[in-house]
Amino acid sequence: MSDNDLTLITDAIRKAGNAIMAYYRPGETVSSDAEVRHKSPDNPLTKADLEADRILHEILTQARPDYGWLSEETTDDASRLSKDRVWVVDPIDGTKEYIMGIPQFAVSVGLVENGLPIAAAVYNPAADELFSAARGQGITLNGKPIHTSSREELFGATCLASRSETKRGEWDQFKDELKVSTMGSIAYKLAVVACGRLDMTFTLTPKNEWDFCAGTLLVEEAGGQVTHKDGSPVSFNRTNPKVRSLLATNGPLHQPLLDRLVDVPLSIDRHALAAAEKAKAAGSES
Repeated sequence: MSDNDLTLITDAIRKAGNAIMAYYRPGETVSSDAEVRHKSPDNPLTKADLEADRILHEILTQARPDYGWLSEETTDDASRLSKDRVWVVDPIDGTKEYIMGIPQFAVSVGLVENGLPIAAAVYNPAADELFSAARGQGITLNGKPIHTSSREELFGATCLASRSETKRGEWDQFKDELKVSTMGSIAYKLAVVACGRLDMTFTLTPKNEWDFCAGTLLVEEAGGQVTHKDGSPVSFNRTNPKVRSLLATNGPLHQPLLDRLVDVPLSIDRHALAAAEKAKAAGSES
């Protein structure tokens, strides 16, 4: 990694974060200028998402034209698969919270080299929290070193859960064992685990690489561990960026959590199911 890559990321991510704050209203619905619409059911998109994506793409790809690009808000280009280094970007992770005026969203940028994140930053502009890390060099929050928690007992551990997953009842079985708090953005969840405020987070619902790429490096550099439900390591810049599960802990709690989840089934892939039903309906109409 170039010594300047992390500086490039943090500069770009702050500019994107500042841009999206123009539409944000704390505790209130986002400004009408944000032009809220939906890409699919329960999958909103705003003008702010697109502006942040444009800013990040312009800054990062102009500075590193040989790197690939993978972003939630950019049409995927298969040429990234032939690149040794790839930007993996989520312009706003937690768009629903952003729209509702809840300060639990973040801009997320990771730089991947041969499948592994080597530099990353997650920025919550509403809280003015910039988490950044480079592989083998540790992690900082607004320039100060941070570390995961030291808890070793799973029962009673603090855990961040998806707000939508909680509403669907997917976390009911864990509420007597864990101290569960809800949060929308998985990138910000991972950052919160990295700084030791809570002990862990996990999801058995499908996620995409851009949701957790940067956060994975943050947790690992803070002393934590990130895997899939079966314990296999995460990797990036794959042909299909979707994964079926993700676990992130402070480190000591990882094996106990893996053991606890062995017999817990994965959640339904609702987006895939909806897409299949839509295609079936379209086929029957033709």
